Amino acid sequence: MSETMISLAPSAAKRIATIAAKQGTPAILRLSVEGGGCSGFQYKFGLADAPEADDTVTETDGVRLVVDEVSLGLLEGSVVEYVESLGGAAFRVSNPQAASGCGCGSSFAI
Repeated sequence: MSETMISLAPSAAKRIATIAAKQGTPAILRLSVEGGGCSGFQYKFGLADAPEADDTVTETDGVRLVVDEVSLGLLEGSVVEYVESLGGAAFRVSNPQAASGCGCGSSFAI
């Protein structure tokens, strides 16, 4: 798959690299979609040791983003960013497929 399917912004890559270095783990962020949340689907983030066989992998500044085959259909065209604001700092998914979302930005509906 090409990087246009889903991409990792440099801000997110930098933050993942920092977290992975502190934990002594590979700089690999796993993004998946699960049922639930206040809008129907929710994003789940976690560090991964290695990509799985059916994962789509994209790389930015030496940091890899891995997404499973099922979640990719709901994330196509998305950009994962790391955003800092007065309310705190968090990873955010800009998903063009999301018809609506919740105030916290962690769940969405299609």
